[in-house]
Amino acid sequence: MTDLKKLIHDLGDQPHTSEQWHDWYNQFRSKTALEPHDVTLEEISADRIVLRMEIGDHALQPYGLLHGGMSMMLAESAASIHACWDVDLRKRVPVGIEINGSHLRPATEGAVRVVGEVIRKSRTLVHHHVEIIHEETGKVLSTVRMTNLYKKM
Repeated sequence: MTDLKKLIHDLGDQPHTSEQWHDWYNQFRSKTALEPHDVTLEEISADRIVLRMEIGDHALQPYGLLHGGMSMMLAESAASIHACWDVDLRKRVPVGIEINGSHLRPATEGAVRVVGEVIRKSRTLVHHHVEIIHEETGKVLSTVRMTNLYKKM
């Protein structure tokens, strides 16, 4: 059994906890786009997720600004990770079906906090609102809406 399949089996349909998700995140971040960008999981609960990333050369576009695609990757990652909360991943998994975002202001350095919150969750869909916030100024850099479909396994 692969590590991911073992984790999914172990999580099963038991109640999810923040501690459990921090352990999961730390185990499987290395197999995702989150590792090379050193994205950390700061907080997760039934209604909210918070990720954090330092802005560096790895996240900039040619003009030295935080790349808009990076903001979208962070938002989609937050929503998709959070969409797994209290879901039996042996039976259904979230897959992104829609994302839209607005880039409101630039950043060139510092760190961003990615705050995702559930707008609505049903048996088949989960909608998240995600904000990319500049830690140093507290200003919202991007606002994103993401929808995941729960696909049967």
